[in-house]
Amino acid sequence: MATSKGQPGQGDPSRLPGKAMQSGKAAQAGKAAQAGKAAQAGKAAQAGKAMRSGKGPRPGKAMQRRRGMDARSKRRMGVAGAVAGLGAAGIGAAVGIRHLAVGRVRLRPDPDAAEPFGSLRGRPLTVTADDGVPLHVEIDGPDDAPLTVVFCHGYTLNQDAWHYQRRDLAARTSGGDRLRMVFWDQRSHGRSGRGELADATIDQTGSDLYEVLRATVRPGAPVVLAGHSMGGMSIMALADAHPELFDGGAHGSDGPEGAGAEPVCRVVGVLLVNTSGGEMAEMTLGLPLALMKVVRPIAPSALRGLGRQAKMVDRARGLGADVAFVLTRRMAFADKHISPTVVDFLEQMIRATPIDVIAEFYPSLIGHDKAAALKTVGCVPVMVLAGGRDRLTPAEHGRRIAEALPDAELVQVDEAGHVLPLEYPGVVTGSLRRLVDRVLKEPEEEGA
Repeated sequence: MATSKGQPGQGDPSRLPGKAMQSGKAAQAGKAAQAGKAAQAGKAAQAGKAMRSGKGPRPGKAMQRRRGMDARSKRRMGVAGAVAGLGAAGIGAAVGIRHLAVGRVRLRPDPDAAEPFGSLRGRPLTVTADDGVPLHVEIDGPDDAPLTVVFCHGYTLNQDAWHYQRRDLAARTSGGDRLRMVFWDQRSHGRSGRGELADATIDQTGSDLYEVLRATVRPGAPVVLAGHSMGGMSIMALADAHPELFDGGAHGSDGPEGAGAEPVCRVVGVLLVNTSGGEMAEMTLGLPLALMKVVRPIAPSALRGLGRQAKMVDRARGLGADVAFVLTRRMAFADKHISPTVVDFLEQMIRATPIDVIAEFYPSLIGHDKAAALKTVGCVPVMVLAGGRDRLTPAEHGRRIAEALPDAELVQVDEAGHVLPLEYPGVVTGSLRRLVDRVLKEPEEEGA
């Protein structure tokens, strides 16, 4: 295993009352208040006199219980009010921070401010999954290119998460060849169709990837797979179900084409970015371990509850975009100089994923375990990229993958979070270029 470090307003005045009207109302209010106070004082004096003389009524048990309940209610309301006040203060601070962050665009250069995020499009193709779900696929580059790279995006995102790689890899390789690139939206994400709850699993996304390969690559043609986060897990699921794709086709196909047939493609390289082979249940999101022990058991049921109120929750997510910006910046990125435009772009992708889809896939992510499939993945050259401050799939997960693959190269960017393709795109693109150059040279060396 080789290891390296990556471098990285005010209301309308005409609707306000005049001074004369205000002073008249004030005088009337003053007289009424004085009269009211006098009446209340008189009643209180009479009641007190009657009580002292023993003639007035004494409070009964019902009244005492009522007073006790009132006291408890006030205490509860006080606590609730304090919590609500803290929440309101937190939201207010978050909104203020977000506006400050976006405002920095005016104070310092933002090279990404004019970047056309989400506008790079390829030749569209609809691929039907084995359960009938339509998968949205786009293809860039010539069909006669010597190599195809298939990009698999992460949880709650879509194919546009590979924006920089799509832009920068459109040029020729170091050998002068054009690449053919395939981007696809995972089921229930982006432009792809919605799947059933029972099929919101990593194994199913691996099967979906197999169908994408069948539809977009010539039989036996070389392919490099690139996966970010859940996309990397989909690649592991593919290797688990179809190891024949990773061994050079030595054992033929076990797929629909029949045993012994040429495989749908030859996977010749794999790029794994911010992903994990398993043990996701130990994820802490950067929170104290004691707090996560409380949060972890209730998270699935809480998400299912939100999923059942999807329309209401998604409307609320739209209204809370300012707060979402701050949370996205904190949870997904580590670089304090990250462009606010990039953060906005990522937050919009996440917000476009329905809450019920997020809830459906969560259990499969937490239960993901494809460590055994890494042996198959390791049959080809692998590059593993990890963020040193990744809160979702910590760098330790990337190191475990690399340690299980003797021929893997590990690149860890210490000051990076969970979305390396957007936070440090040069590291990801450069690593992919090196992998492509390597796999293109190997057949030449074998032929020599």
